Amino acid sequence: MMRRCVSALARRRRPDRTVDTMKARFQCLVNISSSIRDTDSQRCSSTCATSCATDPDVLSRETSSSEMLVDSFGRFHNYLRISLTERCNLRCQYCMPAEGVELTPKSELLSHDEIIRIADLFVTSGVNKIRLIGGEPTVRKDIEDICLHLSSLKGLKTLAMTTNGIVLSKKLPKLKECGLNALNISLDTLVPAKFEFMTRRKGHSKVLESIDAAVELGYSPVKVNCVIMRGINDDEICNFVELTRHKPINVRFIEFMPFDGNVWNVKKLVPYAEMLDKVRQSYKGVERLQDHPTDTAKNFRIDGHVGTISFITSMTEHFCAGCNRLRLLADGNLKVCLFGPSEVSLREPIRTGVDDAGLKEIIGAAVKRKKAKHAGMFDIAKTANRPMIHIGG
Repeated sequence: MMRRCVSALARRRRPDRTVDTMKARFQCLVNISSSIRDTDSQRCSSTCATSCATDPDVLSRETSSSEMLVDSFGRFHNYLRISLTERCNLRCQYCMPAEGVELTPKSELLSHDEIIRIADLFVTSGVNKIRLIGGEPTVRKDIEDICLHLSSLKGLKTLAMTTNGIVLSKKLPKLKECGLNALNISLDTLVPAKFEFMTRRKGHSKVLESIDAAVELGYSPVKVNCVIMRGINDDEICNFVELTRHKPINVRFIEFMPFDGNVWNVKKLVPYAEMLDKVRQSYKGVERLQDHPTDTAKNFRIDGHVGTISFITSMTEHFCAGCNRLRLLADGNLKVCLFGPSEVSLREPIRTGVDDAGLKEIIGAAVKRKKAKHAGMFDIAKTANRPMIHIGG
């Protein structure tokens, strides 16, 4: 296989590294990496494919659900991610450019009541999981009240949050009282100096304090999101795995994804298979777990570890076929695909007096236009999209 890939590249005879050459070389790497995966992973994939066809969460529709959430490919969207703000107290390199981004005027952002109204509409239509995102959701002053109102919505099973953890440790006890029952904390390095370089801010110790506070409060697992970038933090993969040895932590290694302003380059991307290989070289008993059909992650346990590890493979092995997620942006736009440029405003119809039935028609039409899969990493990199700080992590 390697010989064929090299020969194909040689036939191009181009003096410079064109995009086509980079594509071919990266695909060669993906193909070779894929060929060395063990049979456990293949067996699990087969099992998951079977379960996807029979899982009651995928096939069944509760009596309260509506066709508003079903796209033209039969995917039922029961998971809504709500961005509460575009503001953030960090400046992560993969999220925004160094100079920052222009923020939406406050008057054009959703109010507390508008967020609750839209969320209620989705939950009564069949959404049973909401994740609060940003920006950084904890910088919003009414975050506790929002959690309290959302957690009281009949039919909602999971109220989650993704946060950078900078101010979380102080707010978490109250947030838990208000119904926050699942948590992801973003941390891309265990080295304080590197943290400051990657986020352009201080605060590494505060994030670690928040992780410990979440464990002590009984969150299990505490999910730690880690975006891996070649030459920056790919040397820390096994150090992150060590976080799972004695604590109920799920470290989620995320492939570097292209968004406006983050200077994405395929050479910075570390494929899932390469990350997994690094783990297998250092640890014995790395076992693939059975994933839920709608999981974005490939999940693994390691013998002797309390926690687990996962890989988010958006670039090398997309999971679009099982996608059940929709996004409500801070400015009220509905985004049906993270990597798609299409958006539809819910804020404007609300402010012009459209009733819930009218909003359902708008939402349903947007969901029906959702494509089968994203365009692929190279096309995504060339497609106009918002910076991640606007979309929400």
